[in-house]
Parts: sequence; C-alpha cells; structure tokens
Amino acid sequence: MKYTLEVIAFNIESCLIAESAGAHRIELCDNPSDGGTTPSFGFIKEARKNTSIQLYPIIRPRGGDFHYSNDEFEIMKSDVQVCKTLGCDGVVIGLLNNNGTVDKERVKELVAIAYPMGVTFHRAFDRTIDAFQALEDIIDSGCERILTSGLRPNALEGADTIALLIEKANNRIDIMPGSGIRSNNIIEVLQKTTATSFHSSARILKNSSMKNINTEMKEEMKSILLDETEVKKIITALST
Repeated sequence: MKYTLEVIAFNIESCLIAESAGAHRIELCDNPSDGGTTPSFGFIKEARKNTSIQLYPIIRPRGGDFHYSNDEFEIMKSDVQVCKTLGCDGVVIGLLNNNGTVDKERVKELVAIAYPMGVTFHRAFDRTIDAFQALEDIIDSGCERILTSGLRPNALEGADTIALLIEKANNRIDIMPGSGIRSNNIIEVLQKTTATSFHSSARILKNSSMKNINTEMKEEMKSILLDETEVKKIITALST
C-alpha cells in the first residue's frame, strides 16, 4: 500500500525540511496562533521556487470561524488566482453557512477558479452540523480531498467517524486524517481508519537566533518549525 504524508509549513525553512525529510505535500500557512491563514504572495512564490513536492497554500483570510462575508470571499477568489499564477499544485479551502452546512455554491466557485489545481476542504469540515451530508456536498462541489479529525479535537479520538467517512466516500474523494498525528500514533490511526493519506504538523519550537534578548520584555521569541526527525519517523512508520 502506498501512503501519502502532508505536513504544514509556516515558514520557508519548514518547506525545505518537508522536502528533504520525504513528505509528499506541503500545506502552506501563515499565523499558527490562528490555526493557519493565507500566506503572503512572497512566501508562496519562494516556497514554490525552492520546493518540487506538491504545494497547497491555505486560502483563509482570517482566523475564527469559516462563515465569510462577501468582501472576504472576494479576497479568497483573488488569492486562489494568485496561487494558480505562481504554479501551486492546489489550494486548501473551507467555507460554511452559519447553520453549519457547507457553503456549497461558494466552494464550487473556488474549485472552478482553482482548476486545474486540486482543492482540499480543510477542517472547517469538523464544524459541520452533519458530517455525512457535508461529505456529499463537498464531493458534489468538486474537491479532491477532505482533511478531518472526525469531528473531534484529534484524529485518534475521531478515528471511528473517519473510518465511516472513508466507507461512505467509497473512493469518490480522499479522506485525510489530521490533528494530533505523530509517529507514535500514526499506525494506530491507520489501522482504525484504513486511511491512505495523513496530515501532520510535526512541529517543534525553534529558539531565537538573536544574540541580544531584552529580558525586560519577558518573551521567548521562539518560532514554529517543522521537525525533520519527526517527519522521517512518520515516513518510516508508514513504510514498514
């Protein structure tokens, strides 16, 4: 069985680590404290220039919920076009109506703008009112993949629901478990869900390279970095 590993990159160094460690796809994001928002034009451009594996920037104009105004949707449409212009392989989106259903018409519009790029529907899915109706709506909208933790805080807790989603999907769309996946639990998630693609942040904190630190500011100045060792461990676990 061939497995796919997607990892998150919040900076260009993490992109380089993702490729060298053997990951198959990068979800490119900014603002980890918000759960990921759209990366800048310059970041996307440099990530594409410096990597050859699949690159999927998230299209999310702000943190918080996934119910967007007309102005925010216009931003999202423009950002999808930017990703296509810069040579990305796909984008990651997620839009909901305020009643917890998938904003199907807007998702379809973004999929059409993105073509021929691929489109992943992200963990907005885990905030839907009915996961199985959302599954059908997303399939009908033309997305190729759903990133989900099974409507639970992490994929291991939601493994039973993920397994049902994979069964219901019946190869019509890829169901990709994500959230809390590490090398020490990925095989358990695999066995419980039968998934063939996985998403991991595999993050560590990197110390500042500054020689001068103003201790009066009472801050550590650490940044999030992809853990190369952890990515390699996940790849090894999936290969054995």
